[in-house]
Amino acid sequence: MADNEDVGGAVPKDQRQGWGQFLKTIASFSGDLSSLTAPSFILSPVSLTEYPSYWGEHPELFAACAEGKDDVEQMVNVARWFIGTLKGQYMSRNTSMGSEKKPLNPILGEIFLGNWPDKDGRGETSLIAEQVSHHPPVTAYNLLNEKAGVNLEGHSGQKSSFSGRSITVRQVGHAVLRVPSTDKKGETLYLITLPTLVIEGLIWGSPYIELSGTSHISSSSGYLATINYSGKGYFSGKAHTYKATVSPSSKPTHPLYTVEGEWSGVSKFKGSSPDGNKDSTFWDAGADREEVSVKSVEEQGPMESRKVWQKTAEGIRSQNYEAASKDKSRIENEQRQMRKDEAAKGTPHQLEYFVHVDDDKEYADLMASFGGKPPQEEAYRRKARVH
Repeated sequence: MADNEDVGGAVPKDQRQGWGQFLKTIASFSGDLSSLTAPSFILSPVSLTEYPSYWGEHPELFAACAEGKDDVEQMVNVARWFIGTLKGQYMSRNTSMGSEKKPLNPILGEIFLGNWPDKDGRGETSLIAEQVSHHPPVTAYNLLNEKAGVNLEGHSGQKSSFSGRSITVRQVGHAVLRVPSTDKKGETLYLITLPTLVIEGLIWGSPYIELSGTSHISSSSGYLATINYSGKGYFSGKAHTYKATVSPSSKPTHPLYTVEGEWSGVSKFKGSSPDGNKDSTFWDAGADREEVSVKSVEEQGPMESRKVWQKTAEGIRSQNYEAASKDKSRIENEQRQMRKDEAAKGTPHQLEYFVHVDDDKEYADLMASFGGKPPQEEAYRRKARVH
């Protein structure tokens, strides 16, 4: 590891010693980095419980997942919506702060509620997210457009490790999208697995995310989207690139459509597209994203994310890191005491919006449909709503 004066060139001068010390800490740490307490100056003012909102920032694409003249075209629509979420999820979330920041670790039972109002007749899209586990950290979420009949349900967690120059983040979890089948006689399920993240730029104090590996979208209609990610390496490559294919699940190496480009920019069909055109645009990430609408902090309940972290976030945004650290420690200490009290009374925390599922057969079946070997994963379902 370089000396502090050689580290963190993009970090404010008064924080470089702390940045260098943090890099030394993660370099010598052997466990999951998510358990480390990070200094406030590298924290985002946003909790991980808010991150499922990135799934919905193109509500028109989300609603269009229910469309398509046949199962193949519907799969293309689902893949377009998924690719459309990547820029918001992994590139644009901290541009106002100059570089990637570590999100706040949610407290158990923390919730985030929001919506995207109906603007074009496709219906309102609503979001519920809840921190359903703290050790390990897991966020469950449900994104719903009732009018379009589109429902996304999933959970996510992260396991991080340091690999010399970068941090590798393995995203634990998956999502299942439910849409009306193209014959209108039932529903089609789409299993969505998550890419691996590589956080580069640490040594210069300007972290940024690249995606790596492969993720899949597997449908109960018998089709598979395979997405391979590649990025800018140390010596070569182009940032944020990917190649995706849509094929029959039984013949994943025989693509019906192929897409190539940048998930942060423009990607195009390589050859034919469902509309019959050659090399047409699949997705342009320059399209405006619509942020989720939420109640003001004053109107939120005590467990809603922005209410929980209000003072911590204010400290981070104003660069009053001492105040941010003090409030963050207060919240964490209160949570530790709450868990001790619950254990002593034999009254464990009860989830508000979700229930735990021991055996997720849909996930296992959709993974098996293309030869995937599902790891043992927990799952969560949204509780039945009372009308």
